Amino acid sequence: MRLPVYFSKQIMMLIIIGLTSLSVPFSLYAVDQDNVKLKTTEEPELASELEKIKQQVIQLNRDLFVLEEDLLFPANTQVSVFVSVDIGQFFTLDSVEIKIDDKNIAGFLYTDNQRNALIQGGIQRIYQGNLKMGEHELTAIFTGVDHENRAAKRAVVYQFEKTDEAIMLELKLLDNESDYRAEVVVDEWVL
Repeated sequence: MRLPVYFSKQIMMLIIIGLTSLSVPFSLYAVDQDNVKLKTTEEPELASELEKIKQQVIQLNRDLFVLEEDLLFPANTQVSVFVSVDIGQFFTLDSVEIKIDDKNIAGFLYTDNQRNALIQGGIQRIYQGNLKMGEHELTAIFTGVDHENRAAKRAVVYQFEKTDEAIMLELKLLDNESDYRAEVVVDEWVL
């Protein structure tokens, strides 16, 4: 069950309306003849009250995000796919295409900055979705350039079983020193 986007926007609008309805009486303002600026005589109290409200709104936003994630991706059907690169000396990644059960689920075209972030140890969550329990097949096709600047593709087909636990699949693009090629390895994590 998905929490409608307008539902969370309506809650935020109610909070904003509540914040704007906090009116400061005109008696709290005084005119400073030296600086000709409006000042409030209770500025520190008002600032601390606004800071408390701001913190409550931030906490509410976090709680709504967690609730939305739980509703959209329950653990018994959740599957996530990540991409990582180790070294990147024999293969320069340009794009990746991912299929589960011959159905395209994700694709990504990398910029130089994104590629460098992966090479420096970053991990990209490329897909998060729901799968029914049972046997499934993941196909990942990485396209790029090899160490001799020739167009190259690396692919992997991985069979996995979805149980009632959340599953995470990491697609690692690794350099193979023995044949000077990159290979794709799949690591499976069950939470």
